[in-house]
Amino acid sequence: MKKVKTAAIISALLAIAVLAACTSPEETTAPAAPTPDIEATVEARVQESMADSGSPAGRLALVRERGVLVCAGNDTLAGFGFLDADGNIRGFDVDLCRAVAAAVLGDPDALELRPTTAAERGPVMQSGEIDMMSRNTTWTTSRDVQWGNFAQTMFYDGQGFMAPRSMGVSTIQELQDASICVQQGTTTELNLQDFSNQNGMNFAITTFPDNVATETAYSGGQCDAMTTDRSGLVSTRQGLANPDDHIILPGTISEEPLGPVVPSGDDQWYDIVKMVMAILIYAEAYGITSGSVPTAVTGNTPVDRLLGLEGSFGQEGLDLDVTVAQTVIQSVGNYGEIYDRHLAPLGIAREGSRNALWSAAPCVECPKGGQIYAAPLR
Repeated sequence: MKKVKTAAIISALLAIAVLAACTSPEETTAPAAPTPDIEATVEARVQESMADSGSPAGRLALVRERGVLVCAGNDTLAGFGFLDADGNIRGFDVDLCRAVAAAVLGDPDALELRPTTAAERGPVMQSGEIDMMSRNTTWTTSRDVQWGNFAQTMFYDGQGFMAPRSMGVSTIQELQDASICVQQGTTTELNLQDFSNQNGMNFAITTFPDNVATETAYSGGQCDAMTTDRSGLVSTRQGLANPDDHIILPGTISEEPLGPVVPSGDDQWYDIVKMVMAILIYAEAYGITSGSVPTAVTGNTPVDRLLGLEGSFGQEGLDLDVTVAQTVIQSVGNYGEIYDRHLAPLGIAREGSRNALWSAAPCVECPKGGQIYAAPLR
């Protein structure tokens, strides 16, 4: 049916083009038949319109035809995206990509992971050459405008500082006039400059192209301290020769909401990625793990709806199987399992932090619970 509709639209547009040519005051003979270039242009516009409407001609169809999900990520940050002993990229962010691959392709390993530097993130998003990015990336308004669409926040972070214990500092304010190592082209660099200016810190800021170079410079004594997200500092500190010789100073100077982002222009694909993130979050909230996914009606309405056993939460409207949540959870686990697998071993605790579920016990800065939340699945 879609081919017939496309042909009909093309024919209509071509007819309009012919009519316009016939009524031109300068035309005295019958107009020539439309050229192949015109037909190609019309076809391209129709396909673009179909993609924009969220039809299967968009990103989802492209991914399924290709057979793999192309995801930009990190391969140098412990816990989030790193190379394991076998040379495979693993981590919290990687598992978010695997969850989407499981949802749309039925296989969490039908995935092409592209290591992407901080400076490369904008260009690869704007080019549309990747299907999504999950790379410890902060959601900001300008990135929303220029890069693509961010799904819900999957990790709340904040920018901090690490310094050698030998410096004898215990607060960020004591770093006045210090030299600071920071990664170039990041919100971290901008926050650092703003903080220095607003507080008269007079930092000597030295930038580096990626986090490996930044960590190497810091550990080599090229600067007094380094700054990045606190989770990144935890990862870096653990990888140093003598972790106890370094201190992560208390406090943060920014809010860093991190989450997946998809190219602009395809609402269906954007909704799919958001839905998959919601599946991970609600699976934990409902106590469903990778090893305990019910396949028969439980009598618990929210659980049965999530698992596609009774009712729906919009899966079919996005061309996903009604039991998509079962596939996702069995493939990668729930949000808590992913967190515990990759971040808990680094000492990045959830309890009492913003990365607890919204329904969890109260925490100091979020009295009604944590902030890991998603749109209700209904």
